[in-house]
Amino acid sequence: MSKRVAVVGSGVSGLTSIKACLEEGLEPTCFEQSNDIGGLWRFTETVEERKASIYRSLTSNSSKEMSCFSDFPMPDNFPNFLHNTKFLEYLRLYAKHFDLLKYIRFKVISSCPCRKMSRFPTTGQWNVIIEKDGKQESFTFDAVMVCTGHQIQAYTPLNFFPGFEKFKGNSFHSQNYKDSEGFEGKTVVIIGMGNSAADIAVEICKKAKKVVLSARGGTWVMSRISDNGYPWDTVYHSRFINFIRNSIPWFVLKWMTEQKMNQWFNHENYGLVPQNRYLMKEPVFNDDLPSRILCGYVSVKPLVRQFTETSAIFEDGTVVENVDIVIFATGYSVAFPFLDKSVLEVEDNRVPLYKHVFSPHLEKPTLAVIGLIQPLGPIMPTSELQARWATRVFKGLSLLPSERAMMADTIKRNDKRTKWFGTSRSQSIQTVFIDYLDELAAALGSKPDLFSLLLWDPILAWAMFFGPCNPFQFRLKGPGKWTGARDAILTQNERIIKPTKTRVVSNSSNHTLLSLLTAIGLLGILAAFFFFLIQH
Repeated sequence: MSKRVAVVGSGVSGLTSIKACLEEGLEPTCFEQSNDIGGLWRFTETVEERKASIYRSLTSNSSKEMSCFSDFPMPDNFPNFLHNTKFLEYLRLYAKHFDLLKYIRFKVISSCPCRKMSRFPTTGQWNVIIEKDGKQESFTFDAVMVCTGHQIQAYTPLNFFPGFEKFKGNSFHSQNYKDSEGFEGKTVVIIGMGNSAADIAVEICKKAKKVVLSARGGTWVMSRISDNGYPWDTVYHSRFINFIRNSIPWFVLKWMTEQKMNQWFNHENYGLVPQNRYLMKEPVFNDDLPSRILCGYVSVKPLVRQFTETSAIFEDGTVVENVDIVIFATGYSVAFPFLDKSVLEVEDNRVPLYKHVFSPHLEKPTLAVIGLIQPLGPIMPTSELQARWATRVFKGLSLLPSERAMMADTIKRNDKRTKWFGTSRSQSIQTVFIDYLDELAAALGSKPDLFSLLLWDPILAWAMFFGPCNPFQFRLKGPGKWTGARDAILTQNERIIKPTKTRVVSNSSNHTLLSLLTAIGLLGILAAFFFFLIQH
């Protein structure tokens, strides 16, 4: 008899968790409070209670080749960065292709995907109570996968801003922002310096009278377009670049990062340079913000020191008068209202989890948290590998270490996170990308073996080491092996170029010289590749 698994939420993490269960012969039942799949990527005109909410124009910051699931490439005609409606279309294609919808129970209740969840310590089973149409139902499951994300409970730190209770203008969290309608002629202060703050500032600034971005620290701002016009993450997230990052001293890495970030524009001149510039903090991806600042549509200020009835006074002593609207783009709080604190307790806006998935304290590993993480890369392949590993653990095919060992690993991981990303609550669940994917894949048995590939399939090994570290690399071997993985890796460049190369032009470059220079460069890279293999 197959084990029954409850999947809470049908967003990116929920859908891939359902599929991971099916791959391992488990019996999933997904509970979704709304009437549709998509989670964060499903736009609604109004904010739904305890649901992630996005604005109408939201576009992905990670490209389609890096954001797809590992055995289901996005259509080659899809743009490289997807509007939320296009991304939702991809999720629908994924759900249809793998026949996932029949495992989802929609509209279970209005406040959260399940009303209560309690455990049976001896058996490791879970009692799940849901409510639908005013009636409660109770179920018993052998395991649970929590896929509710971390962008549901808005964090609005009003107590940090003296005098705000006197402010007579309008105010709301960025979670409530939908579009630029209603900002005509307004003076707007946006508190925060993340992706949402930048997107909103850029979008409303041509209608508003004045837009001010206010934050304690600055941020690095990157373009989605990188070297030779390729998507940034297909250039930045390669195993070769990752090897370089992991091999050089910290102070050199810090210097190189700062030089790279300032290559587009000097952040100090724009008032954006991060206060703790040595941290590997997640950058903001916005192709328009520097231009808006340069043209005077947006201005950047330090943190608000105090509010009056009509004005904002900043820490540098400057004042913006006649403020009409304050938008708090201040992030979210991690919360699990359907779970007792003895199961998952939030500390400093994070939950101590072994490899960001399992609680070390539970008697049996039958609860997995999927997608409660912010990798320096796309969440989709990260959640997928988490789910694939978790289902193997549920079946007893992958064993966890002792509680003591898991706690030691969790503490060590948090210390590394603090060193790399700092102590800010907004970075509380941040992690590196490729190293973490490899760690999960190793536990799963799907980590690619580059040395063997170099001997038996050097063309593929070359593409994997120097090209984008895309999700298909984790379907070449092990559980869930996909026969199309090799072809997907070798044809990724065609899928990147197709939606942009809609007008074919002749190439007048000097091919002989270019080929010679390329050959010389490749020889140098090949030497580095062999050095990498020797070291690992």
